[in-house]
Amino acid sequence: MPAPSDSDSHTPDPDRGSSGSRASGIRGKVESASTPLLTAMARMPALVPFLIMFAVLLTGAFLGGVIGAILLLIPIAFLGWLLYLTWPHLRQPERLLRLAVLLLVIGIATTQIIPR
Repeated sequence: MPAPSDSDSHTPDPDRGSSGSRASGIRGKVESASTPLLTAMARMPALVPFLIMFAVLLTGAFLGGVIGAILLLIPIAFLGWLLYLTWPHLRQPERLLRLAVLLLVIGIATTQIIPR
């Protein structure tokens, strides 16, 4: 049986770290551009980014209106960015859970823009 080539490698390899990533195109550019911010976040205590996003999320949810929806765009963009970066390394249940959280925040932002 012939050895698979790099071009045949379209399935994610969970054991491959970011340093061994063979991403190209848009994904490679996003990963490269994200490296400085991810490095800075890795130096912080794990609770700090969570608390910042949680505070922005709660503030946006309780403020309401257009200002609240704009504030909610910050955690939406952040969660979407992290989901995009981690997608190839996640299993199906992890993908579904993270996608559900992102959709929940999008739903909250939508209700802020379009009230009952």
